Amino acid sequence: MDLEHFYESNEARRTSDEVEFGSEWVGEDGDIFQLSWIEATGEMYLMADTPNTPVVDGFGDIIPTPEQSSELEVEVLGTVGTLDEVHTILEGWQDVCGEPASLGWLKSRLSERGLKA
Repeated sequence: MDLEHFYESNEARRTSDEVEFGSEWVGEDGDIFQLSWIEATGEMYLMADTPNTPVVDGFGDIIPTPEQSSELEVEVLGTVGTLDEVHTILEGWQDVCGEPASLGWLKSRLSERGLKA
């Protein structure tokens, strides 16, 4: 689902604190994702990093366009009750995030704990 629909479908998501666990999780195909945990719902979710298409203005300058929330895809991976539990599940993530196919490591860790992978 897109980011705006994700937040609209549960208002607690919009008002809750979130903790980000890396913004460079790399999929098998090279796509980049951000991983976050929402305190109020306990949801861990991935957001696809959709590259912006720059625009060239009348002077030939390249201007990046802002991302639209409807362009950002979200996938809920599962629910983890506390931030301490998230830290336990993701122990060592800082050493892996950003590496090729690091998303596979993440999904393996989640699968080991019965979460969606």
